[in-house]
This record gives sequence, C-alpha cells and structure tokens, in this order.
Amino acid sequence: MSKTSGGGPGEGRSAGRPYPAAANPGRSRNMRANRRTDTKPEVALRGQLHRLGYRYRKDLRLVLDSGVAVRPDIVFTAKKIAIFVDGCFWHVCPEHGRQPTSNEWYWTPKLRRNVERDRLVTDALQDAGWRVARIWEHVPLAAAVDVVVDMIEHGFDASRKG
Repeated sequence: MSKTSGGGPGEGRSAGRPYPAAANPGRSRNMRANRRTDTKPEVALRGQLHRLGYRYRKDLRLVLDSGVAVRPDIVFTAKKIAIFVDGCFWHVCPEHGRQPTSNEWYWTPKLRRNVERDRLVTDALQDAGWRVARIWEHVPLAAAVDVVVDMIEHGFDASRKG
C-alpha cells in the first residue's frame, strides 16, 4: 500500500521515492520520533533568548520575492534575521555527521539534498536582504545565544555555522 506520508517500515513514499524498510521496530520508533520543529537545542535557544527579553517568531513561513519559501526555526522579522538550528545527522555536520551504514542508497542522496537545500535557502534569504545564522545542535547554548545576540545587537553576519 502506498501512502503520501508516514506509514510503517517499508511503507509509504515521499515525492515518488520509496522509504527503505526499517532495520528493526526500535529503529522505526526512533526515526518516527524525530521532529521537524521544537527540537531540544532549538527550544533551549528560544527559551534563553526569551529570558533575555528578545521576542521572535518561531517556524514562520517566509515566501521571498524570488518565490523561495523557507521556515527558519527562529525569525526576528523587524531585523530580518533568520536562525536555523541544524541537527548534526540531518545536515551533515563536518564534526559529528556520519555516513549512514545501512540503506545508503536512500540516506546518502537524502542528506546531500538537505545540504544543498540549506545552501539554497541561505543564499535566497541573503539575496533578499536577510541575515542568516546556521547553528549546529552541538554548539553550547551560551555560544549559540552569543551568535544570535551579536547579530541582533551589532548586525554581525553569522551565515557560517557556529
């Protein structure tokens, strides 16, 4: 049976691409538990920024003049600042990202597409006059807060991952 989203191990399709069968039920549960938004590092960063008095929009859909639609994790609309908190596996962190050892036929192109989409989204936002910070999930909270506060208060460009 083909579904457009979710489904059990080996079921479902996404944009015409089949999902691989899960190695075991535990792996399947683990993958289903991954969140697109409100990840622990993102929630911690938002909480600290809020405690410092900063107000922002979360997961705000932005449609740029170029037609590109993006959803930064944290958005400061008045300052045109977009913050992404990227997971090491999903966005192929050079320090912690690792190549999958099972179902490589599925994961390698998927992760490559994620990295390319990150690049395109960052470029599109910058071309539209936005400042962008991409912060790895492993960056200590204090350092992540410093990156964002520096962008807000001093206009520093943090488009490189911190």
